[in-house]
Amino acid sequence: MNSFVLMATVIREPELRFTKENQTPVCEFLVEFPGMRDDSPKESLKVVGWGNLANTIKETYHPGDRLIIEGRLGMNMIERQEGFKEKRAELTASRISLVDSGNGINPGELSSPPEPEAVDLSNTDDIPF
Repeated sequence: MNSFVLMATVIREPELRFTKENQTPVCEFLVEFPGMRDDSPKESLKVVGWGNLANTIKETYHPGDRLIIEGRLGMNMIERQEGFKEKRAELTASRISLVDSGNGINPGELSSPPEPEAVDLSNTDDIPF
């Protein structure tokens, strides 16, 4: 089973296009994530979403947004202008969750539950147990 989960930051605005055959929406964007060690450079990865997810990606996510992306990791062979072939990783997303917005809004702050009311526990003689 090919299952991949990644926390990363969007670094390029998502680009929406449609397939020629049946006009299925496809959205592609680049994300960046830390390297394996503290002194390692950041890595980037192309992410692709299909169908309804492609539309959601285009409408919702922008550079600076930090996401958790779930999907399948694949390798594509790319023909370079220099005349050689190169393998590049690509994540086909099946689910995306926003962790932090690039505009400073934390999604957890938008829908946080109300604070519970304080309860006076100074008189515990009336507690039945």
